[in-house]
Amino acid sequence: MEAATVVPGRPELSAVTGRPDPVPAPGELLVRGLLVGCCRIDRDVVEQGRGVLPPGQDRMVLFHESVGQVVHAPAISGFHSGDHVVGVVRRPDPLPCEACAAGQWDFCLNGRYTECGIRGLDGFGAQLWTVEPRFAIRVGVALGDLGVLTEPASVVAKAWEQVDMIGRRAYFAPHRALVTRAGSIGLLAALLGVQRGLEVHVLDEVVEGRRPDLVRALGATYHTSLDDLRCEPDIVIETTGSGALVFEVLQHTARNAITVLTGLAGHRRTLPFPVGQVIDNELLLDNDVIVSSVNANLRHYDQAVRALSAADRGWLESLISRRVPLRNWTEALATGPGEVKVVVDLED
Repeated sequence: MEAATVVPGRPELSAVTGRPDPVPAPGELLVRGLLVGCCRIDRDVVEQGRGVLPPGQDRMVLFHESVGQVVHAPAISGFHSGDHVVGVVRRPDPLPCEACAAGQWDFCLNGRYTECGIRGLDGFGAQLWTVEPRFAIRVGVALGDLGVLTEPASVVAKAWEQVDMIGRRAYFAPHRALVTRAGSIGLLAALLGVQRGLEVHVLDEVVEGRRPDLVRALGATYHTSLDDLRCEPDIVIETTGSGALVFEVLQHTARNAITVLTGLAGHRRTLPFPVGQVIDNELLLDNDVIVSSVNANLRHYDQAVRALSAADRGWLESLISRRVPLRNWTEALATGPGEVKVVVDLED
């Protein structure tokens, strides 16, 4: 079989590598890879050295957003040949800590978790891969290879769950949500907001093309400036990682607003920050909350599958702006203005 392999931090060594077909351990599924999605984390692994090689390996299979089709499933696994499945990215630490033991490895306490294609485990960018049934998520036939959107959708499903949990602290009846940036995470966050019956607004700098079209197709409102917002959102799903934008957004939110940070800054830039103004005026006196959210656990993957299955398939297909064959997989790392989700076709 062939796989997209990397040495973290050495982009010149990225390649398509021939590897022996994997042999599933007892109880494991053998999966034929269909698609993998590319995101900023993959670029950071390749270019910035963010990844950690699996023990004893000098290369790692890249990509953590997956969908594949089961080739072999043990009778007791609950899966069958032909099922479409997604691999869970993060795995609990071997000790485990209290959070991992409770099935909440997205809140791992000791930092010894592993992540497929990122930290200590091979990813899913291979024509064949194996997975334990407990870390496999079934997606329906109707969703099929669009199940590649499950992992990013699980991230925003968790973000929305955080909103629900925090909202229960007091009276909270949200009407409006703001999502910053109409990338794949942002658009999926907008989808879940629309499915909740909220008035959804999306902020992005792209003036025309796929991104504003996708927002409007949801029935949401597209903005290129906060000055055009003309409303105070009760909920903000922030996906850019821009500290300056977060500060600006906080000055536009309603009382009791909840802002969820999901974007990685990706730099160590220092910004001037009027702490007193933000804490006193925007947070304390308005009862606002800022919370961060990263990764997901099994229930968030299940929530993501339900949300995607309820969405318009044509709209979901439009999220995929480019398909790159495995032999040219490094081209997926370079995204153009206005692109949403680039995927690698493992069968082409």
